[in-house]
Amino acid sequence: MNTPLQAMLWLLAYVVVVTAPLAALLFGPVPPAGGFWWDFAMALGFAALAMLGVQFLLTARFRHASAPFGVDILYYFHRYLAVAALAIAVLHYLILRIDNPAVLGSANPALAPAHMSAGRAALLLFALLVAVSLVRRRLKIEYDLWRWTHALGATAALGLAFWHVIGTGYYIDTPWKQALWTAYGMGWIALIAHVRLVRPRSLLRTPYRIAEVRREHEDACTLVLEPETHAGLHFQPGQFVWLTLGASPFALKEHPFSIASSAAHPQRLEFGIKAVGDFTRAVMRAQPGRLAYIDGPYGAFSTERHPDAAGYVFLAGGVGIAPIIGMLRTLADRGDRRALWLFYGNRRRERTLYRDALDALAGRLDLRIVHILAEPPPDWTGERGLLTRAMLEQRLPADRAGLHAFLCGPAAMTQAAERWLAELGVPRARIHSELFEWV
Repeated sequence: MNTPLQAMLWLLAYVVVVTAPLAALLFGPVPPAGGFWWDFAMALGFAALAMLGVQFLLTARFRHASAPFGVDILYYFHRYLAVAALAIAVLHYLILRIDNPAVLGSANPALAPAHMSAGRAALLLFALLVAVSLVRRRLKIEYDLWRWTHALGATAALGLAFWHVIGTGYYIDTPWKQALWTAYGMGWIALIAHVRLVRPRSLLRTPYRIAEVRREHEDACTLVLEPETHAGLHFQPGQFVWLTLGASPFALKEHPFSIASSAAHPQRLEFGIKAVGDFTRAVMRAQPGRLAYIDGPYGAFSTERHPDAAGYVFLAGGVGIAPIIGMLRTLADRGDRRALWLFYGNRRRERTLYRDALDALAGRLDLRIVHILAEPPPDWTGERGLLTRAMLEQRLPADRAGLHAFLCGPAAMTQAAERWLAELGVPRARIHSELFEWV
């Protein structure tokens, strides 16, 4: 099945899951008449609950579901969908507060029906989860702590919202409606069990060990893993995995990293890692022999998916070179002779990752490398500052329609480069970006 058709079918499935509870309102015994605003508020409440439940599915990392889009896109969709679902839930509450405040009853849990208090608690908890997630980086909340509390809070919010719906009574007053909501509830429980129990248990059977931690510069290293008692990981160049190091897969201490090694050698995985937090700093201090666990591969950012390209253009910023060097290494190992261009931006020369490795690859490939330094040394003769449209126009061939471009770096660089490449004749459908910061 081709990727666009897969994407369309998964989007259709999403629409069905979200709208099925709304359709249930149209059939069977009619609830007490409440007028347009009452009915509209009820529809919003059901939609918000269904959207909240689908959030778990979006982050469950099922490979067949994520393959047409890429996990990074699904996580961004998860973020924006959460904001939309919260807005719908708040609107559900506000309409009732304005149009029919009596139905809400007392805000005192000791006086209010339990299902109404559950609804209020679900809304407040949902709002807190969304707010904290949006400002986590600015508040400098440690990633592992946030992830644990986010998972527990989301599960609690869903349970409270489900209790709220069940408590309304007349919305589940027929056997088939009860079956529908039972299916939703059991599906959510099964999904949580799969992610938190079944998958971690399967990862325990395919451990890796650290073979090497190679320092690239003072704040970056290459982590090398080798499989323990299994054949390794088969992946597409440019994909990424979730890495657990120094903990059990059940501990929810996994972090995403792009594979920087060649797909032609699945028995040896390399990852380019920059020290930006507690986990990445711990990786740089890790000793060979320690156990690690890998969940993957994931991602749609790969030359493998576009074999018809006349040539490839790569644009990287800093550690964004990791998936790109993985693609270059794979192309070299397969003897690919198509024209390649790499535009690679860094702050300083000594902080350029894989400089020697890239020079070696240029000897094995038809590869033109353009290094760009924001703070170049006095003797620097290459490009200075930031990537510009003129740099691309000057070095890319006149006929660019057959090229595929792969971009990985800071958002500002990626967004500008996407626009420039399209202006210079690279079709937008052939411009592929890896979202740099999405967790």
